[in-house]
Amino acid sequence: MTSQRQGLVSAHIAAFLFGLTGVLGALINGTPAIITFGRAFFAVLALAVASWLLRNPIAKNINRQTLQVLFFSGLALAIHWFTFFISIKMAGVAIATLGFASFPAFITLLERIFLKEQIGKREWFLLALVLIGLILVTPAPSADPDSASALGLGWGVVSGFAFAVLAVMNRKNAVNLNPVQLAFWQNLVVAALSLPFIFIDIHLLAPRDYFWIAVLGVMCTALSHYLFVFSLRSLSARSAGLIIALEPVYAIVVAWILFAEAPTQRMIIGGAFIITAAIFPKKT
Repeated sequence: MTSQRQGLVSAHIAAFLFGLTGVLGALINGTPAIITFGRAFFAVLALAVASWLLRNPIAKNINRQTLQVLFFSGLALAIHWFTFFISIKMAGVAIATLGFASFPAFITLLERIFLKEQIGKREWFLLALVLIGLILVTPAPSADPDSASALGLGWGVVSGFAFAVLAVMNRKNAVNLNPVQLAFWQNLVVAALSLPFIFIDIHLLAPRDYFWIAVLGVMCTALSHYLFVFSLRSLSARSAGLIIALEPVYAIVVAWILFAEAPTQRMIIGGAFIITAAIFPKKT
């Protein structure tokens, strides 16, 4: 297998595992706080082992300023995960994932505000696509009298915003850490922040819930992150990003198979707008 093909396979597996995050969030009988903590906890363990095997010291280049950056980026990651799992519980995998997929629009806006980058006609067009897509994805009041799905979509959009904040922070405050090391410290912050909120309902978890939380942390977080980074060795960032942007497609298909969450025609059209905006080539 050529190195480029290995990169393509790795990127698609990473996208699939990222997509499984929502499916496992729906499958686990736990609160968003418990799922967030468990995901981070098992990811920290897996990333620590990976760092040891790769001979990349966890504490290398760590100082007070770096810890401050890692804390706030970890806080953004915690908010992203917590709100995403709230969205999953309220609205299901498809709506939550499509709400989160709005994050490229927020990245564009945040880069304009904080990095002073200009927004051209192309970017405004993509922002309009995301807005139209979200309007189409939002369930009609008659179809959802309690507005649970609409509120869940809102939480999904908040999750996308938090992820955009994380992405911009990582770009603006680049630290001298390798990807595995960076993921380790950010997940450690998430685990520490979510730990106080898990004790009330943790007794409700069944043994299978612990298993799926471990899969979520090891496979869908640590391994998927490593595979994405590995794919960048032979693929451009744009090519790998286009594949990762297919995450909602994988998530919706798997949820359709497992939970019979068949997307409506409006959802398919709206999702197509959002995903198009996510994978549309960025002008450089």
